Amino acid sequence: MSKVRVRLLVFSATLLLLGLSEGLHSRTSTGTSPGYKDPGVRTGEAGAGGFLPSLTDLEKKFFQAGLVEFEEAEGVGDGLGPRFNLDSCGGCHIQPATGGTSPGTNPQVAIATAFSAKNVVPSFITLNGPIREARFQYKPDGSRDGGVHSLFVISGRVDDSGISAAGCTAVQEDFEKQVVNNNIIFRIPTPTFGAGLIEQVPDQAIIDNMNSNSFAKRLLGILGRPNRNGNDGTITRFGWKAQNKSLQIFSGEAYNVEMGITNEEFQQERDENPTCQFVTVPNTVVPTEVPPGTLDTTELSSPVTKFSFFMRFLAPPTASTTDPGGPDSISRGRQVFANVGCVLCHTPRLKTGPLATVAALQNKDVNLFSDLLLHNMGPGLADDIVQGVARGDEFRTAPLWGLGKRIFFLHDGRTTDLVQAILAHSSSGNSQFGPSEANAVIGRFKNLGDSDKQHLLNFLRSL
Repeated sequence: MSKVRVRLLVFSATLLLLGLSEGLHSRTSTGTSPGYKDPGVRTGEAGAGGFLPSLTDLEKKFFQAGLVEFEEAEGVGDGLGPRFNLDSCGGCHIQPATGGTSPGTNPQVAIATAFSAKNVVPSFITLNGPIREARFQYKPDGSRDGGVHSLFVISGRVDDSGISAAGCTAVQEDFEKQVVNNNIIFRIPTPTFGAGLIEQVPDQAIIDNMNSNSFAKRLLGILGRPNRNGNDGTITRFGWKAQNKSLQIFSGEAYNVEMGITNEEFQQERDENPTCQFVTVPNTVVPTEVPPGTLDTTELSSPVTKFSFFMRFLAPPTASTTDPGGPDSISRGRQVFANVGCVLCHTPRLKTGPLATVAALQNKDVNLFSDLLLHNMGPGLADDIVQGVARGDEFRTAPLWGLGKRIFFLHDGRTTDLVQAILAHSSSGNSQFGPSEANAVIGRFKNLGDSDKQHLLNFLRSL
């Protein structure tokens, strides 16, 4: 590269960082209320929930088998419990279509006492609030916990099948005590649209992107690093802290943690109370003792593998071309998104590799708006949970594709307002956690004029 080109690139980056590039204005509203707002959940078609283009007929069959399994409600006879958060994958991942995130009406309220179960709904689970799982930061002895504590037990439940858990002696944990002790945090379901494409992004592509735009990132205080598997060192990428390596592991863990159903990946019951075991352990596995030719290929897959196929073949969400803010608002918002520096973490596009076993996943653009890296988000968002190499104040950059249809934001679903979610990215350091890497970018967002802020919000809600 010539010295002249290098100087031009540095000059352009400096202009960007000084807020002098086209479309970035610092005039703010002088009114008593802001002249911009979150447009709200986008109306119209879901724009998500279908399968990837170019799947073969057999791959579509696997997708459909996975969809059926994903949506199926589990019962005591399937191995549900003894402790669980909900009875189906699709119940959590349903907004705006199967595979998404939390719906506006929380099914956990009804499931607490369904089929004569005697659970009490915790105070942080509300009918109009997000679906949540609970984690405790510390154990009673002061050592780290960090694991999921399932909200409900099957005790007293009698399913439609007639299988009864009336003899189960499992008792709900005292969640209100943890609330009082400020020893509890929450997570909401992550969307799984386009997950197969994310799975096929090569590690090197993630590293190359991490090392790009280093000048701008340094000046804005943006770092970022991958979470990694503790054994083979490869980059993990699924979950709020990018703690899971693959969709197979992600599926097996969720089946066990969220529904209490043991499987090939997680074979031991989390609660081995002998009064609460009603089926063999693990609860579900690949069928082996079957006459040859009696089951087809999809039926010879375990539920966990079917979950994986469904998510692997699930198409990414489709962005909207309908502009709520008038002509060119979305395109102008995209430019503002770049100018303020959001793109330095929310990378608009990565790419899958050429060697994926499924042709529909080979050499495909992945328009996820994430670098899949961990970033320090400061004490305002820190949950004090350590997962892999992720510290208590680090989170994976959340992919933004599909954001226009999401109801709840941030890892704990604390807000439905996109503006509040943006502002929450900024927080100063304290004695435990350092300042957020997003502080400078959020400062630039605050300095935008109201019209540019609105363009940015309109663009985000178009995704």
